[in-house]
Amino acid sequence: MQVIVCEEPGRLAFKEQEKPEIQEGYAQIRIRRIGICGTDLHAFDGTQPYFSYPRVLGHELSGELVDTGGAAGFQKGDVVTFIPYFNCGSCIACRSGKPNCCVKINVCGVHIDGGMAEYLNVPTYSLVHGEGLSYDELALVEPLAIGAHGVRRADVKPGECVLVIGAGPIGLGIMEFARIAGGRVIAMDLNAGRLKFCSDKLKVDHTINVLDENVITRLSKITNGDMPAVIIDATGSLNAINNGFSYMAHGARYVLVGLQKGEIRVSHPEFHKREATLMSSRNATREDFEHVITSIKKGLVQPANYITHRVAFNKVKDNFESWLDPANGVIKAMAEV
Repeated sequence: MQVIVCEEPGRLAFKEQEKPEIQEGYAQIRIRRIGICGTDLHAFDGTQPYFSYPRVLGHELSGELVDTGGAAGFQKGDVVTFIPYFNCGSCIACRSGKPNCCVKINVCGVHIDGGMAEYLNVPTYSLVHGEGLSYDELALVEPLAIGAHGVRRADVKPGECVLVIGAGPIGLGIMEFARIAGGRVIAMDLNAGRLKFCSDKLKVDHTINVLDENVITRLSKITNGDMPAVIIDATGSLNAINNGFSYMAHGARYVLVGLQKGEIRVSHPEFHKREATLMSSRNATREDFEHVITSIKKGLVQPANYITHRVAFNKVKDNFESWLDPANGVIKAMAEV
C-alpha cells in the first residue's frame, strides 16, 4: 500500500509499505478521506511538541471498515471514523474517565504512525459509527471534537461572552460549539480572510483584527466593560497566549487548546485578583465525538463550510507546503484516497 511519511521537518516522502496484518483487538479501515490538520502542518514545519521523525502523519480520518476485529455492533463495509488517541485503560487519567490525557497516550500520527495511508489498523474500542454521515463529514468530526471538548472544559453558559483567539480550523470549531452552548462569541485573529469567514459562514457575533484595533478597548466596548467571561486560545502562539491573560473578566476561565513549546508568563497579582481559572484542553473524548455527530445531524454545524481545498492522495506531497501559507486561504484541505 502507499503511505506518506514526514521523514524530517520540511520533507515528505511517498512510499510503498506492506498492507498491515490483522491483529487481535484491532479493526482495519480502508481510508477514504484524510483531513490535513494543524498538527500535520506543525510537524512538517518542525514546531510540533511530542513528535519524532520519521512519522506517517494523519489522524482526521474516515473510511470503510474492512475487518471489524470482532468489535460489537460493527459490520464489514460500515462507514466509520475513530477516536485517534489510543489510551492504556489503567492509568490515573483513564481510571478517572479522562482517556484523552492518558499517561501513556499514543496519538495516531503523532506518537505512532497515522493514517496517511490506504489502510490503517485501529483498536476496536476506538471505532465510531458513521451514523449516516459522509466520508467528508466524518473526517471533520475529530477536529470539531477538539473544539467541543475545549468548550466543555470552559463550561460555557448561555449569554456569556466567549473570546476565541485564533480562527484556524480548531478555533472555528470552538466558535461553533461555544455558540451551540449559548455563548456570545468574539473571534480574534490577524487574518482578515479568516475573520470574514467567521462572520459570513459561522455568523459569529463580533470579530477583532489584532492588527487593526486596540483589543482591550474593543473587548471592553463589546462586553460593556466586563471583559470576556471565557477565553479560549486556539493559536498555539506564545505571544497570543500571554496576551490573553490581560483580556479576562474577573472570575474568568481561560482554556488553552492551542499548544506551543515555550513557557507561559503571567502577572501573578493580575491573575490572582481576578480569581481566574487557567485550564488546558487536550484531545477529546467519546462524549465530544458523539456531541459533534449529533450536532451535524441536526444541522447545527455545516462541515462543508470548512473544506476549501481538495486533492487526490497522490498529490498531497506536491501541495502540502502551500497549505502553510495563509495567503492561500486554506481552512481545511481534504485528501481523497
